[in-house]
Amino acid sequence: MADRSPPRPAPDRIALKGLRARGHHGVYAFERERGQMFRCDAVLELDTSAAAAGDDLRKTVNYADLARELYAVLAGDPVNLLEALAQRLADVCLANPLVDAVEITVHKPQAELGVPFDDVTVSIRRQKDPSLPTMEGPSTPLPSQARGSLGRGPMGPGDGPTSG
Repeated sequence: MADRSPPRPAPDRIALKGLRARGHHGVYAFERERGQMFRCDAVLELDTSAAAAGDDLRKTVNYADLARELYAVLAGDPVNLLEALAQRLADVCLANPLVDAVEITVHKPQAELGVPFDDVTVSIRRQKDPSLPTMEGPSTPLPSQARGSLGRGPMGPGDGPTSG
């Protein structure tokens, strides 16, 4: 039997593009020592209708706060792989209870490849596990909501309710 439910509307999106920070990520010692500029783009998926209806910042993601959190990860503890860095950035975004999914692109334009190039990027998309409680669920915060976003402490790779 075919599903006759109406199609779900495309999610609302908030995009933060071109955030830059000097980091020391990479597998080579010289990358860890010298550091280089990294950039990231984050596209959040969430429902912004309540914020729009009430013109209320508290009902959406404050992208100034988000930018500071993502900057701290870009400039923070080094990782070997861009994939790990992208996951850390995604975890920060998904720690916000309003965010349903996120696409992260990490740019490493100063990578040393030995040939001319413009940029190296890794893009990932992560979403919250739909089986977990939502904002309408329990009044106690989920473990992923207890830290990481809005100054609640750092998150590491693999923390948070994400699925690939």
